[in-house]
Amino acid sequence: MPSPLWIGFVVHLTFKLQMEYTYMPALDSRNAGLTVRVQRLAHAQDLPLPSYATAGAAGMDIVAALDAPLTLPSGGRALVPTGLRIALPPGYELQIRPRSGLALKHGIILPNSPGTIDEDYRGEVGVIMLNAGEQPFTVERGMRIAQAVIAPVERISWTECTELDETERGSGGFGSTGTGLP
Repeated sequence: MPSPLWIGFVVHLTFKLQMEYTYMPALDSRNAGLTVRVQRLAHAQDLPLPSYATAGAAGMDIVAALDAPLTLPSGGRALVPTGLRIALPPGYELQIRPRSGLALKHGIILPNSPGTIDEDYRGEVGVIMLNAGEQPFTVERGMRIAQAVIAPVERISWTECTELDETERGSGGFGSTGTGLP
């Protein structure tokens, strides 16, 4: 089964057995192919819903729903409210990811990145922010603090065994394949 974000073509066989390709814009990743219910809480009524900054963006920007500015000292962390509750469709998660500009310019990271919002969670979405920078950082109301990415979830079942297939890598991990430099 193709992914909902798959950009595809439907193949039709004509009576002459020629192939015809029809572009399906509904499957284009730039069109909304999934609807997610969202509740804007009282303290976020004036704030925008998560949105894509560009046509090709994978993540939607999420803003802070703070009542007052919050200053994170160097090494400090806080749970920042978004003012949003969501109802994801079955088989999906919402991943909360850092914004690269905040990390590069200010050292602001999300320590549990990506954070996972499960399909059955109905509380307010919060963003755990950590100041890994050297200077205090102030989070303001309406500031874009993270990105949200919707992702399908594949459920698995475990098959217990006594041995696993051998591979070239084996049990090497944590940098065991090298850096690629001579």
